[in-house]
Amino acid sequence: MGGVGEPGEGPAPPGAPLPTFRWEQIRQHNLPGDKWLVIERRVYDISRWAQRHPGGSRLISHHGAEDATDAFRAFHQDLNFVRKFLQPLLIGELAPEEPSQDGPQDAQLVEDFRALRQAAEDMELFEAKPAFFALLLGHILAMEVLAWLVVYLFGPGWVPSTLAALVLATSQAQCWCLQHDLGHTSVFRKSQWNHVAQQFVMGQLKGFSAHWWNFRHFQHHAKPNIFHKDPDVTVAPVFLLGDPQPVLSPQYGKKKRRYLPYHRQHLYFFLIGPPLLTLVNFEVENLAYMLVCMQWTDLLWAASFYSRFFLCYAPFYGLPGALLLFVAVRVLESHWFVWITQMNHIPKEIGHEKHRDWASSQLAATCNVEPSLFIDWFSGHLNFQIEHHLFPTMPRHNYRRVAPLVKALCAKHGLNYEVKPFLTALVDIIGSLKKSGDVWLEAYLHQ
Repeated sequence: MGGVGEPGEGPAPPGAPLPTFRWEQIRQHNLPGDKWLVIERRVYDISRWAQRHPGGSRLISHHGAEDATDAFRAFHQDLNFVRKFLQPLLIGELAPEEPSQDGPQDAQLVEDFRALRQAAEDMELFEAKPAFFALLLGHILAMEVLAWLVVYLFGPGWVPSTLAALVLATSQAQCWCLQHDLGHTSVFRKSQWNHVAQQFVMGQLKGFSAHWWNFRHFQHHAKPNIFHKDPDVTVAPVFLLGDPQPVLSPQYGKKKRRYLPYHRQHLYFFLIGPPLLTLVNFEVENLAYMLVCMQWTDLLWAASFYSRFFLCYAPFYGLPGALLLFVAVRVLESHWFVWITQMNHIPKEIGHEKHRDWASSQLAATCNVEPSLFIDWFSGHLNFQIEHHLFPTMPRHNYRRVAPLVKALCAKHGLNYEVKPFLTALVDIIGSLKKSGDVWLEAYLHQ
């Protein structure tokens, strides 16, 4: 075993004893362009390689100066393959007297969670059922055909057009779920197959970029409900989520400046939240991402979606009418997307980085919704949000099987395993927005 390493040393020469580091040394390397992290007690310098990280530089950088072991295992299917990329970045290991986790983390909880994950692997809960996902894709394609047949057979009247819009919105909503599965590499054994299939579903069936989605969504999974790390809660100045106190001073408190009436954000949420997220924000952000990051393949896939849509419906409605149908579908699916995805997160703890262990951080930011066959389908199994966040690569049809094991872990360690009725979960979104807005108003008035 080598001596205690000095910060700034490069990768250890092959065959040489690895230098050892203390957490106090590792904590110094969490700066832009200077990032270390720890995986399985080994210390890696990711400062330069982060820009080439397939999941994006932000995702891996969010774990700077932390033990990223459980995040590493959660996001990757073939660990032995990924370790080959880590080897050139290895600069040392934790000193023997140092704990595996930095800070006041519960070592027993970490150990028990890893045992739980191993039990799930032994039960083959990370193995997908091809027929399940084939059925999902089949019913999506069937709805696309059905919507066109309704207009073709009954004409572009209000009734068939409304029915076609509802069917298309349902298809689009289910596409979100299926591409989400593929993005988490939970369908095929080979990651590449998942990526190609996701580009088809996200691009040809939805008109969005798979790379854009993964860039956003993986950050959300890495640091859920953490300001400036989770894009889903970094939504100021439109909304202030959680306890706005930490962000008042630098952004909204100076000179009593504010942007919107946040104490009424639970009301204007209905106007600019569910109706417009997919239609406006996602469309603009998605296009900007593809152009800035030069994702030309994704751009071609998205273009194929718009070409197909307007070629199918412009002959019946003309170009303006087809555009109106497109807007109607986007607004409908946007309602589904916002309510289903936010019912598990917005009512939970939202704040700044607390450097919790993997299990604690995911449980603090998620809750479940009572399951049923309909809710499971309607939400894409995101009603099992706790299980999904703990095991993001697990096929969703196995969440029910792993749930009792997760409940037992939570009971043993006194962690809150929260399950709500569906309607309660939806109402809690509005209650959480009102609570955050009221706290902001009180702090603003007392400055």
